[in-house]
Amino acid sequence: MWDYTDKVKEFFKNPRNVGEIENADAVGEVGSIICGDALRLSLRIDKATGKILDAKFKTFGCASAIASSSALTEMIKGMTIEQASRVTNKDIADYLGGLPEEKMHCSVMGMEALEVAIANYHGAPLKKEMVGEEKIICKCFSVTDKKIIRAIKENNLRTVEEVTNYTKAGGGCGKCKPEIDKLLKEFWDKESTKKPMPPKETAKKGLTNLQRISLIQETIEREIRPQLKADGGDLELVDIDRNKVYVKFLGTCLGCPATGITLKALVESKLREFIDENIVVEEAK
Repeated sequence: MWDYTDKVKEFFKNPRNVGEIENADAVGEVGSIICGDALRLSLRIDKATGKILDAKFKTFGCASAIASSSALTEMIKGMTIEQASRVTNKDIADYLGGLPEEKMHCSVMGMEALEVAIANYHGAPLKKEMVGEEKIICKCFSVTDKKIIRAIKENNLRTVEEVTNYTKAGGGCGKCKPEIDKLLKEFWDKESTKKPMPPKETAKKGLTNLQRISLIQETIEREIRPQLKADGGDLELVDIDRNKVYVKFLGTCLGCPATGITLKALVESKLREFIDENIVVEEAK
């Protein structure tokens, strides 16, 4: 029996936005009924602002697939296409209060459907980070090497079991597990040869309070504000109390339903990356 959160149960029993938008501005379809999971996402988009006005889904899958798909549509309504393009499978899982590790592939399916829909809206094929021919590793679920490598990279996966949880690869007959293990070793061996980044602890050692505040302001100006302004939004640094940073959203970010995601996935993430992994960002009321 899976240990589902109350929010997962709610979105499964009472899914939001089920159906399909007629003459949709964008459609994203991923998975296959034959493989056990499939999702079709349709979007209505305001062409003048790029804002997602409506989102609906049809899915074939388990409780987690239905809950993840429903949560995704709730999350992205009101976002611009640019904001929606930054939604990750982790954001979907977090929105639901978490998913069992064995069901994380459902949140990945939602993220992939959104990516396909956005590419469809732009009239372009989905961009892929890796080039070359894709090779099907898991024949049971038609999972390619590129999908596995991407999941490893984006979710810091270290074991074959984790890869199965996020992609379903290896969850059928299991014959592909040695190949998955090989991909894991190749990826992490390659990563280990890269020049290591200085630990965050080193960066913050010896900083005075004024230096710390200055570094936070510089990071906001360099890494965060340009992304917000690209969508007509902005950010004001209100206060800093030890590891807590208080900010206020401005412009189109003010009152946006995606504010909570932006706060953690962009603002807090960047400050932790460049300054201190213990930083917590909160919205000033």
